[in-house]
Amino acid sequence: MSNKTLLANLTINSRLAALVLLLVVSSWLNATPLLPGGETTATHLKGRHSFSQPANNMSLEERMDFNLGQAIFGKLWVSSPASTTASDGLGPLYNARSCLRCHVNNGRGKPPEPDTVNANARSLFLRLSIPPQNSDHQKILASGKVAAIPEPVYGGQLQDQSIQGLAAEGRVSLTYTYSTLTLAGGEQVELRQPHYSIRQLAYGDLHPQVQTSARVTPPMLGLGLLEAIPESELEKNVATQKAHPVIAGKLNRVWDHQAQKTAVGRFGWKAIHPSIKQQNAAAFIEDIGISTTIFPQGYGGCTSAQTDCRLLPDGNSEHLGGVEASPVMTQVLEFYTQTLAVPPRRNAQDAPVLAGEKLFKQLDCAACHRPHYTTAKNAQPLLASQSIWPYTDLLLHDMGEGLADNHSEFLAKGSQWRTPPLWGVGLTQLISGHSQLLHDGRARSIQEAILWHGGEAEASKQQFITLPKHQRQQLIKFVESL
Repeated sequence: MSNKTLLANLTINSRLAALVLLLVVSSWLNATPLLPGGETTATHLKGRHSFSQPANNMSLEERMDFNLGQAIFGKLWVSSPASTTASDGLGPLYNARSCLRCHVNNGRGKPPEPDTVNANARSLFLRLSIPPQNSDHQKILASGKVAAIPEPVYGGQLQDQSIQGLAAEGRVSLTYTYSTLTLAGGEQVELRQPHYSIRQLAYGDLHPQVQTSARVTPPMLGLGLLEAIPESELEKNVATQKAHPVIAGKLNRVWDHQAQKTAVGRFGWKAIHPSIKQQNAAAFIEDIGISTTIFPQGYGGCTSAQTDCRLLPDGNSEHLGGVEASPVMTQVLEFYTQTLAVPPRRNAQDAPVLAGEKLFKQLDCAACHRPHYTTAKNAQPLLASQSIWPYTDLLLHDMGEGLADNHSEFLAKGSQWRTPPLWGVGLTQLISGHSQLLHDGRARSIQEAILWHGGEAEASKQQFITLPKHQRQQLIKFVESL
């Protein structure tokens, strides 16, 4: 064994020993462990790049694949034809030129500033659909192979950018209406309700029954660990909640394009994708207009009504496997997005944080934000058999009319959303430069996000409202520590 290899092994072993010690200390302290991602947890924060670190148990050889995946994640795609055939195929209609431009620092997106017309939404997407119009539409939905009926001209997502010589579909415009909620002790909190419109439509009017749903890009940390949670545990969540008087989560059953069968959805705000690989491919085709073997159409999101768009050159190339992002590219990108590390907890032993953890359980928040899992033994080796603390059940829940978008996807109704993981939420400001939360970024703080909870979470919200201010702050400090 060379000195270089010996030194590398010693470094890795030292890191693993430190991780084991931290796990033991956490157990002694009888609190939520300091390592929410198990052995994959990053050893320390790295400023605004804290969501961009590789799994801590990754070998030096695996780090090379991680770095290649990171390069694909940041690649700027160009339109076809181009002199570099490994980077062409952009659009023709798109929202961003790279994954990184939407997921800045692998963090959370935000909505555009209100009352701006020409600003690019970039990290917020507007999903489009219409109610079924005829028996053919009903049959398509009943097949379970499509999430929703897309808007007939503009498709399933508005693309607000385009390559040269082609008009973008339109621009998102955002306004808010404001209301004030009074909490126990007299504290007043301003809530804002978003209203979206589309201006500068380039391909005619929208369908009169169009339904829109705004979605900000979610943070990228810990996705592989969520994928590694055994399906039996998700089924257990459903069974456990059947005995609950109010909470009644359900799994979304979605179409797996690779397996060509129905599967459990885990990813996306309404859990519409069964795997990270499919989630990545959907983002490629919808957000950037890049084809993969899962979605091989070189014209990206151009609909059959956008004939000029479909006639433009694409980057599908024989040497890339007949698509624009080759199987090798998508494989290393999948590895990268699977193995982004979860940061360690902060301030976990502070008295207010420990008090907040008790309140989190007392208010029944853990009924949906399930704290702990052990990942499957047969998962990706780096992620297998890990003790993780993501604080989610990955189920769909009715969150009330206040958060409803009237946009159904597979089994997810308009008022139903997947429980988002809470790990890393307290680092939103550090990573993304803002504190806007929920699926459309309407909440400007954790407290506002809690106060938007309704439906199945209405009782927990009402209990939060009646807590003394210092206890509300304790609960928030606990969530910030995750």
